[in-house]
Amino acid sequence: MTNNESDSSREWASQAYALLKQKQELKKQEQVKAEELKAEEQVKAEEQVKAEEQVKAEVNKKNYSNLQDDTEVKLGEFDDDFTWSAMVLAAQGKKVNQISIDEIDWLSKLRRGLEETRKGFVSELLDKLGDDPLTPESLDDLETLLIRADVGIDSTDKVINSLRKKLNEEVVGGEEGIKFLKDELRAIIEKPIKNSGTNILAPQKGKLNVWLIVGVNGVGKTTTLGKLAYLSSKSNYKTLIAAADTFRAAAVEQLQVWGDRSKVDVISNQSKNADPAAVVFDAIIAAKKRKSDLLLVDTAGRLQNKNNLMDELSKIKKIIDKKVPDAIIESLLVLDASQGQNGLKQAKSFAKSANLSGAIITKLDGTSRGGVSLAVSAEVNLPIRFIGAGEGIKDLRPFNSFEFVEALLADR
Repeated sequence: MTNNESDSSREWASQAYALLKQKQELKKQEQVKAEELKAEEQVKAEEQVKAEEQVKAEVNKKNYSNLQDDTEVKLGEFDDDFTWSAMVLAAQGKKVNQISIDEIDWLSKLRRGLEETRKGFVSELLDKLGDDPLTPESLDDLETLLIRADVGIDSTDKVINSLRKKLNEEVVGGEEGIKFLKDELRAIIEKPIKNSGTNILAPQKGKLNVWLIVGVNGVGKTTTLGKLAYLSSKSNYKTLIAAADTFRAAAVEQLQVWGDRSKVDVISNQSKNADPAAVVFDAIIAAKKRKSDLLLVDTAGRLQNKNNLMDELSKIKKIIDKKVPDAIIESLLVLDASQGQNGLKQAKSFAKSANLSGAIITKLDGTSRGGVSLAVSAEVNLPIRFIGAGEGIKDLRPFNSFEFVEALLADR
């Protein structure tokens, strides 16, 4: 953004903040009235249920301390985070009265979550560039910084070659260079998304959508599925969960916690080493009976070897094809951004065997390797469908390439 655009956007952000502040005050007054009315109507039976749920919540909190309460997002200070988030929304065509506190909160978390990645190469890059024109030497520095951020060889080559070509044709200033870099990074990420024909992945109404959540143990697969269930349920899709990771200890119990918190039922089999395909079979029957829109399937992260894992996934798909031949199946690979190139290797391995249709990048917060998202797009040709930047139940959102790149280069 130019200085004039920034000044205009900051004024826009100031107006948006004032409007949201006013809305929050009105909402707070309405909530107070609603709570007073609810308190009068509560009966002893409801109080008993509430007490039992509180005991259960305390047990879950002890066992899974990383889970945060689903509390309402509050409007924070009118600071740099708010201003930047509002400017990003404005740049996408949002009107002042169309933005929400949730959007501001998410973008602020995304910006903060990518801070380590940004420190890893963006801040250093901006220090080197300043307002001076690009030089062949500065491109060499940029190449090193991109590789260090796990952007990947293919992505880095594409960006650097495009910049070198542009530099051969004209003088490119620092500001223009950053804008060009943003465009190149967005193009890399958006290519597989455009090729898929689906901009934002969402369940299609009128059919059963089955999303197989795959990935190795330790990447946050089960937790991600729980957050997807919450997001789907809050978006008014009838959702059901199949606990088909029957080999990992406590996987079913962990998923049940997330199911309770997202208010989504979990179909499971408590038997030791139960057949995952049998669990999926039962879940499909339940989903059809309840006319569910979305069935989320938690799959095993690791069996005795890779072939066993892929055979299990194949068996599950055969069950789905047999019971609901018209179902829309998505295979979504969960990747831990902090694993960098190891995560990229996982993506390549699963892409060969699991017929993947998309990726979910988790744990972007606190890692310097957020650039792996670009490597997944360029080298595995996987569309990124969701990203996670926090441990809370709301900290998983549909992927937006514009917002991601702006957060990645938020210093300029």
